Amino acid sequence: MFENFPHPIILAHRGDLAHAPENTLASFSQALQKGADGVELDAKLTSDGHVIVIHDTTVDRTTNGKGRIPTHSLESIRQLDAGAWFDEKFRGEKVPLLEEVFELIGRDKLINIELTNYATPRDGLVVKVCELIKRHNNQKQIIFSSFFPANLKIAAQSLPEVPRGLLAMPGLMGIWARSFGFMFGEYQALHPHISSVNKQQVLRVHRIHRRVHVWTANTPAQIEQLKEWGVDGIFTDDPQTAVRALGRAG
Repeated sequence: MFENFPHPIILAHRGDLAHAPENTLASFSQALQKGADGVELDAKLTSDGHVIVIHDTTVDRTTNGKGRIPTHSLESIRQLDAGAWFDEKFRGEKVPLLEEVFELIGRDKLINIELTNYATPRDGLVVKVCELIKRHNNQKQIIFSSFFPANLKIAAQSLPEVPRGLLAMPGLMGIWARSFGFMFGEYQALHPHISSVNKQQVLRVHRIHRRVHVWTANTPAQIEQLKEWGVDGIFTDDPQTAVRALGRAG
């Protein structure tokens, strides 16, 4: 799948996060218009089992509502405004269903789905996400990522053909994931934080024929450095800046 895209791939972190309300259809649409090769998003379950796209464990920061995600039904979530907090021109944006993002993106861009049921690890999110992908038959554009190896293992059992990236926390918290956890796990990519990646690490991962996708690079200097080190993918809040830093049109 990756051979159909430039190197390194540009994945818009929660969409065009720097210029639009994160994880909304407006944000994803803007990211693609600005030249991103794909988007990164966060999947969670509503109380009635629908897969929605939102980052936090609560709706407080990115909507006009209150409360933890698992306490909200889809109907309740859909009544919230997910855009006005960012800018008045985005008033009326909703928390999208994962299926709506699939429809918006189409088939020719990548979608990195972070499986983010960190507060509710036994909620069945991964199975539901895999069912949606099978229904849409869009396995060839999907990348799974998670800080939880268990999530990626469940995904592998259901959709072995979809590449999986192990997310690693920065600093000391991510040492295991960046080393033994990744080396001995069945992952196609390591997703380290930009503060904890270097040229030697990239070479080490490439020696075992796997990929490195780094989060989150937002300045031209950071992006140029990562390209020089040979990383395979860059998550960015500002896809237009990344596109220009890599010398592509945009």
